[in-house]
Amino acid sequence: MLLVQNVSKLYRLYKTPFDRIRELNPLRRGSLHTDFWALRDISFAVERGEIVSLIGPNGCGKSTLLQIVSGILQPTTGRVVARGRIAALLELGAGFNPEFSGRENIFINGEIMGIARAEMERNLASIEAFAEIGEFIDRPVKEYSSGMYVRLAFSTAIHVNPDILIVDEALAVGDAVFANRCVRKFEELREKNTTVLFVSHDLGLVKQLSRRAIFLLNGQIAAEGEPRRVIDKYIGLVLERQKAFQVNRDVRLGASNRHGDGSSEILDVTLLDEAGRRCGVVSSGEPVTLRIRTVIHQSGVEPMIGILIRNRIGMDVYGTNTSIENLHPGPLDEGEELEIDFKFDCWLTPQQYTITVATQHPDGSSHDWLDDVVSFEVISMRHAAGVADLRAKISWRKAAVHEDARST
Repeated sequence: MLLVQNVSKLYRLYKTPFDRIRELNPLRRGSLHTDFWALRDISFAVERGEIVSLIGPNGCGKSTLLQIVSGILQPTTGRVVARGRIAALLELGAGFNPEFSGRENIFINGEIMGIARAEMERNLASIEAFAEIGEFIDRPVKEYSSGMYVRLAFSTAIHVNPDILIVDEALAVGDAVFANRCVRKFEELREKNTTVLFVSHDLGLVKQLSRRAIFLLNGQIAAEGEPRRVIDKYIGLVLERQKAFQVNRDVRLGASNRHGDGSSEILDVTLLDEAGRRCGVVSSGEPVTLRIRTVIHQSGVEPMIGILIRNRIGMDVYGTNTSIENLHPGPLDEGEELEIDFKFDCWLTPQQYTITVATQHPDGSSHDWLDDVVSFEVISMRHAAGVADLRAKISWRKAAVHEDARST
């Protein structure tokens, strides 16, 4: 159904755009570019009805490979052989005209795929129902949120009855309800013998859906086979990079949003593992400490310090503060520094999370509020739905049959 044979992709990197022109000079000796191989000798085959996932760190060549398989890019060497209709959902923003409405883009997408308008009209009701964007179907796509865009793009892709479906990490911006709907749809596609090639950083989803996983590293296949075994190798790489991360202690605060009246200022926020080392990767259940250091700029304030953990789609997972925990530091004098530790066992499911921290007045108004100042990834060999791993203990027994029920 899909054959990728010795595919490589070379990019020439120039320091300035003008160097491209200068290099064309036949009298010039030497090149002005460096060669960058995004992919090197990639070969694999995907059978009809098989779901194969691509995993690996950012920049390893996953998206480039999907674009080559989709026909958007041409390989430098090698070839791709695909039998049947291909539908692709790649990076956010590709495929739809932002000036046209959702309904118009559905029909345009069908025309690009070579599908008759009558067939797209028959599929329209199903596409609208799956996307569930309501009256926005008749609004220009440029007015959509990223989640609405992906819902419509994914719904359109799966309802053109593709033989091969290619999905990049675009689904990561969907909400939890839509994510569950997509998982069920993937299972339906598998039953219909639709071939699926997808990229995901959600390792639990990879294990749940795919029969085979391919681990890409530096543009080459580092491992291929049963998903659990391949994921083990990927997690090993993540842990090795975490050790290198711990060596670099100079980490600057980088919040996505910061506000407050400045009565106190957060100087440093650090996530520490059980051994007291900085960490960005945490095993599910591992004891961790979030250490916040703040300085007081206004004498007499009694700062309330709080934290908030969010998952990758921005859902609040857990939050607390010194007032909730019945701890009341202060009043403090100007210039005094305060260091506070939030310690907890990180029983979260495997995915990416961010931590927001704040110092506040007792009424909740902010001294200093930093959104998403720390990010970390939870890894685990267990798969659990949702965000919390409650480690349920399961027991079973045969229930006694009631005599009245037995007589009937």
